[in-house]
Amino acid sequence: MTNLAYSFLSAGIGAGLCVLGVGLGIGRLAASALDATGRQPAATGDIRTTMLIAAALIEGVGLFGLVVSILLATKAG
Repeated sequence: MTNLAYSFLSAGIGAGLCVLGVGLGIGRLAASALDATGRQPAATGDIRTTMLIAAALIEGVGLFGLVVSILLATKAG
């Protein structure tokens, strides 16, 4: 395999790991938010706001990881 093939392979693996981490993070976040809402229904609005901010931050980190993977793959080519 050439260096270009290795760079594309590593970018694909990196992107897959990044998406896996983001999915697990948002899943745990949603589960915790639903649990908290079930325990204290009066705080639903605050919990939802906090959950959306945290989900946006997790998505931002995931997007950053994907961009870095793509940049590293194209830089090696």
